[in-house]
Amino acid sequence: MQKLKGKTAVVTGSSKGIGAEIALQFAAAGAAVIVNYSSSAEGADRVVQTIVEQGGRAVAVGADVSDAEQRRNLFLQAEAILGHVDILVNNAGVFRYFPLEEITETSLQWMFGLNVFGLLLTTRDAIALMPPSGGSVINISSLASTSSPMHGTVYSATKAAVDSITRSLAKELGPRKIRVNAIRPGAIETEGTVSGGLISGERLRTFLETTPLGRIGWPTDIAPAATFLASDEASWISGETLLIAGGRGI
Repeated sequence: MQKLKGKTAVVTGSSKGIGAEIALQFAAAGAAVIVNYSSSAEGADRVVQTIVEQGGRAVAVGADVSDAEQRRNLFLQAEAILGHVDILVNNAGVFRYFPLEEITETSLQWMFGLNVFGLLLTTRDAIALMPPSGGSVINISSLASTSSPMHGTVYSATKAAVDSITRSLAKELGPRKIRVNAIRPGAIETEGTVSGGLISGERLRTFLETTPLGRIGWPTDIAPAATFLASDEASWISGETLLIAGGRGI
C-alpha cells in the first residue's frame, strides 16, 4: 500500500543524507516530490534519476531557502509542477561546532539564517500552496536541541528553536488542518557528519558507549518516520517531536 499516493511533497536539502532518503521513500510511497538542493545539483539529479527509474515522479529544483528570491522561485516552480503542496519537509540545515571565543555575528547569521529563519519562511510560503483539506509540515531537528553538546552552542540553539516553532505552529495551523511535527535524529552517518569528523575517533566512541542500541544511525532509520508523519495514518498527530536516536537521550 502506498501511504502517500496522490500527495505532493517539497523536501528541502534533499540532494544527500537524510533529505535524499526521505525524498526516495516519499516517492516509493506514491508522492510526487520536489527534490530541493542549494549547491549539489549533481546529487539532486541522482536522487531524481533513482526515483524515476523506480517508477516515481520527482523534479530537482535548486534554491537556497534562506534567500528570499530563491525561496520564491522554489515555490513558483512547485506550484507550476505540482499544482499544490501537501507535504513540506524542512530538512535543509547547516551545522558547525566552535567554542564561544570563535562565535561571530556572521556565524550566527549563517546558522540561524537557514536553520531557523529559512525554516519559518519556507513554511510560510509552503502553506500558501496547501489545499483546504490540509497538509503536513515535518521539521528536522536534532538530539542536540536538548543534549547541548560542548561547542555546539549556536547549533543547539537553532535546533531548540525548531522544537519550539514546531509546537507553536501546530497550534496556529491546526485550525487549517495542517499538522506540524518534528523529528530529532541522533548521530546519523551522512556525508556531512563524515566530512565534519562528527562520527569518528573519540566522538564516535562516546556515541556508541552512550547509545543503548549500540550503533549510530543511518538516513534509512529516519525516513520511515517522516513517511508515517506525512501520511493519513498520522492524521491526529501534531505538535510532536519524535526522538530517533537508538535510545540515546532518553
